[in-house]
Amino acid sequence: MSKILRTNPNPILSAAVEYHGFVYTQGVVARDLDQDMEGQTRDVLAQLDALLEQHGTDNTRLLQAQIWLKDINDRDKLNTLWSAWLPEGMAPARACVQGILADPRMLVEIMLVTTK
Repeated sequence: MSKILRTNPNPILSAAVEYHGFVYTQGVVARDLDQDMEGQTRDVLAQLDALLEQHGTDNTRLLQAQIWLKDINDRDKLNTLWSAWLPEGMAPARACVQGILADPRMLVEIMLVTTK
C-alpha cells in the first residue's frame, strides 16, 4: 500500500497531502489580510512556491488550480500576477470563481494539484 504523506496536519486539514506522486495543497490565503489584492495574491503564490518545494515539485508541474476571489472584478488583477508566476506554456486546468471566504478580509484563496 502506498504511503500518504501529510504536511503540517491538524484536526481539520493538512497544508498538503502527497500520494502516488501527486501533491494536493490546502486552500492558501494571505498571512497579512490587511494587504490589497495584489499583495495578498503575491503572498499566496509565495506560500504555494514554498509548499511545492517542500514536496520536491514546483509550478512547472501544475495539473489543476482552484481559485476563489472575494470579488470577481479582481480577476484581471489576479490574472496579471498569475500569468507572471506561471512558466510559459505551463498553465494548469483552472477554475476561478467568486466566493464567500472564511474571513471578510480575505481577497483570494488558491488550491493546487501538482505532480512530482
